[in-house]
Parts: sequence; structure tokens; C-alpha cells
Amino acid sequence: MNAPRFPRGLYGVTPEWDDTARLLDAVRQAAAGGMRALQLRRKHLNPAARLAQARELAPLCRELGVLFIVNDDWRCAVEAGADGAHLGRDDASLAEVRAAAPGLLLGVSCYADLPRAQALLAEGADYVAFGAVFPSPTKPQATHAPLSLLGQAAAQVAACAAPRPAVVAIGGITPANAAQVAAAGADSIAVITGLFEAPDIRSAAQACAAPFTSSRA
Repeated sequence: MNAPRFPRGLYGVTPEWDDTARLLDAVRQAAAGGMRALQLRRKHLNPAARLAQARELAPLCRELGVLFIVNDDWRCAVEAGADGAHLGRDDASLAEVRAAAPGLLLGVSCYADLPRAQALLAEGADYVAFGAVFPSPTKPQATHAPLSLLGQAAAQVAACAAPRPAVVAIGGITPANAAQVAAAGADSIAVITGLFEAPDIRSAAQACAAPFTSSRA
């Protein structure tokens, strides 16, 4: 099997918490439950505060064996010592970031747009993310990406060189529907509310990670 470059399983995405100590504790709980990667996603935080939080998370993620990604701000990722950056449609281009920071793992938002994913795969994206696969409390106006799209994306990445890019799903994913998303073709599921707002973060992480523990969900 052509294994993905990005870890299979649970990809935690941070909520908009200013309390860094609370966030660090939550990340420890999620990692204990099987979270494989974490994205710092702070859309409403000023750059200096975002960098400060990233600098707290980066060493913790290394300690926990969790891949650390910064959303939008690839320069912050470099300065904080993160493993990678996630780029949306309005961020710097993948080619620009790859040239400036060749060591970063780069994921890209593809919404429900397979041609966009194909173009970015050709540019060397390490993962392509689709969503929202379910209604999202974080982005209620997000474009809907049907689960069938994940299977089509899986066929796209299967043709890439090993280790291949990963297919990531995001949007409204919870412990209750994680298995459905994995079965549709996702290598990884990005979860915010269903993980970090759960009454028991470790148990929620375990439930989200469980569908990926077999050789192929």
C-alpha cells in the first residue's frame, strides 16, 4: 500500500482559546487518546499572540510525537519551529511557500473543488483537505463537500509517487460520524468542536481515531 505523507487518523484543530495553559492541557489529553497531528488555527488572533501560542505548542507536540501545523501563516510556522503549514485559497501560494521554506510539510484547502486539488497535487501538496463534509459549527456557511468526493480524491492521490499525499476531511466531524468519513476515503479527519469541546477530550480522541487503527478504514 502507498502510505500517505501525512499521518492517518485524528488531526486536531485548535479552538479559539486565548488560555494557552488550557489549550496545552487539552492537547495532552487529545494526544493520549490517539491524536496524530495538530493544527493551530487562530483566525482572530494578532500575529504576535499567534506566534507566542505556536511557540508553546511546538515543543509540546514534539514531546508527544504529534505533527504540528500552523494555519494560514507559514512564516509563523517557520519561526515557531512547526512541522508544516496549512494554506487556504487566500493565503500565499504553495509554490511560493515551498520555495521560501522547503522543509515545511504543506497542506491545502480544496473545499469541494477536485480540479483545485489536482493542480495543487501537481505542485507538491502533502495533503489535500475537503470540507465541510457535514454542517460545521465553526464555519456554518462553508461549502458542502459530499462524502463521495473523498473517494474521488483518494483515486487522485493514489496515482502520486510514494509516499503519497493524504486526503483530509473537515467540517462537522464528531466521534459519532468519524467512521463514516474514514470509510468514504479520508486518510485523516480534522476535528475542532467534536474534540476540544467534548466533555472528555481523551475519550473523544479515542473514538475519532478508532476507525483508522485498521490497515485501511
